[in-house]
Amino acid sequence: MLILLSIILIGPVVMILSGDVNFGLNWRTADRSSTGIAPDPAVVSEAVVQVYSARAFNWRGMFGIHTWIATKPEDAQQYTVHQVVGWRSWRGLPVVMSEPDIPDRSWYGNTPEIILDLRGPVAAEAIEKVLLAVKDYPYKQKYIMWPGPNSNTFTAFIGRHVPQLNLDLPSTAIGKDFLTDGEIFANAPSGTGFQFSLYGVLGILIGRVEGIEINLFGLIFGVDPFGPALKLPGIGRVGFSLNKLS
Repeated sequence: MLILLSIILIGPVVMILSGDVNFGLNWRTADRSSTGIAPDPAVVSEAVVQVYSARAFNWRGMFGIHTWIATKPEDAQQYTVHQVVGWRSWRGLPVVMSEPDIPDRSWYGNTPEIILDLRGPVAAEAIEKVLLAVKDYPYKQKYIMWPGPNSNTFTAFIGRHVPQLNLDLPSTAIGKDFLTDGEIFANAPSGTGFQFSLYGVLGILIGRVEGIEINLFGLIFGVDPFGPALKLPGIGRVGFSLNKLS
């Protein structure tokens, strides 16, 4: 048990020492500006689907990330950003936001990265299914930081319903294994395998894209034999990183 606890805590400690986690930020003043990594819709006319991730706000970033999806139909001059924002539940508002916005904003002081980039006709086809999946998400009024449903539960739900995305969510996306409607078996978010999950707290996932992931209390231990790479709590992927951007 002591060994397991030590392994679990290594990730958060590493994140603190790396300086990638910002403590004490005020959400009202934290940076929410564009990072300039999204394609300019004035230049890129083709359809675009992107999935972003950034370290969660404040101390939560020791353990996990926040994810969101941005879509731009062909010839559109702006993006629509689809995500779950937990604080909206405090005000009795729907937690799902799907509205025109800057896709590559910093997440309250944390720089985002693109984990999926889909372009052209395949993206155009995927956008229609993304919009349908957003409407079908069953937890529009519900947010629970751990084990879910949270922002990563939402993004994983979209992935399972839009196989064109072939979505490989980082293992640090805590909540991605919280299955909807009390299910315990489902497709992997990438659509390339299957998973068993007890309310996002305990489970196992096996997929061609994700590899093998074991979920213990929402934290992921895993191995990607095709990378190859290890997946560690708090840290995420350690090893070779395959280019999975389309």
